[in-house]
Amino acid sequence: MPDLRAELAEEDVRGALTRALRELEKAKASKAELVDAVYRAAHDAASGLEYKPIPAPKRKSVPNAEVAVAFLADWQLGKRTPDYNSEVCEQRVRLFGQKVSELTAIQRADHPVNECHVWLLGDLVEGELIFPGQAHRIDASLYRQVALDGPRILGDFLRLMLESFERVKVTAVIGNHGQIGGPFRREMHPESNADAMLYRIVADRFTDEPRLAFEIPDQPGERAWYAIDKIGNYSCLLFHGDQVRGQLGMPWYGFYKAILGWASGAIPEHFDDAACGHWHQHATIPFNQRLLRVSGSPESYNTWAQENLKAMSRPSQRLMFVHPEKGIVTSEYQVHL
Repeated sequence: MPDLRAELAEEDVRGALTRALRELEKAKASKAELVDAVYRAAHDAASGLEYKPIPAPKRKSVPNAEVAVAFLADWQLGKRTPDYNSEVCEQRVRLFGQKVSELTAIQRADHPVNECHVWLLGDLVEGELIFPGQAHRIDASLYRQVALDGPRILGDFLRLMLESFERVKVTAVIGNHGQIGGPFRREMHPESNADAMLYRIVADRFTDEPRLAFEIPDQPGERAWYAIDKIGNYSCLLFHGDQVRGQLGMPWYGFYKAILGWASGAIPEHFDDAACGHWHQHATIPFNQRLLRVSGSPESYNTWAQENLKAMSRPSQRLMFVHPEKGIVTSEYQVHL
């Protein structure tokens, strides 16, 4: 006789299994419905959005052409050091002219640059009797520096600028190495300066070139040591740098006092920034809203600077670009030579 209890147990197991399978089917159906509901909601939400076309990025346009500004400072033409002389000076000035053209070509990929201002910041000549023993450290007479080598080197540079730009303007200031007369140069006329003579000789050679203009400060009976160059709404004070005294190093405090004093009325003309040479170092010094830009020199190894100043900069000149309408400097370079 079959065991009744065993049959009842088996029936209970089958019933439980059937119920479990039925619940599992319900769960699967519920999960599928849930997933389907999520997809439908996502689809309905996405279809309700409106995506506007994204415009392609546009190249930034500059409405006005910019102006290149080349600094020529402290050539010390005629100076002789272990690796510097008149020939090396000429090579490096020529290299600077080539780099001005190359860097301007990069700028022109974005905006026009049709004009170049050339700032002659003094000490383009070395002189003969500026300090004791100088006669043993030069390779050219003052005559050759001013009347032969200087006009050729500066003239070649300006010709290269005329090949690269539609218009060129030169603004020039004198340096202390342009002073003549040796220890008694204080007895010389204030206008007597070899830098000024070099500038005037070169200017006279370009009198028939309408695309080249010169501004050489000339005040009868005075030294005429500074100039203001204006480029649209931008203006800059140009001076050599020997007006600020320093002891074995760049006179940071002296510059601070000089620039703020000149800007507050000692120099009547307005200027936004200032530029100088003399210190043979590339430096940019802020004075609140104004900047003083100090140019380096093409001169290289200098044993006097090595011994006494404990400093020796790489040969360089400066180049910058000015937006005349905005009245700002947009970019600038230390051009190594």
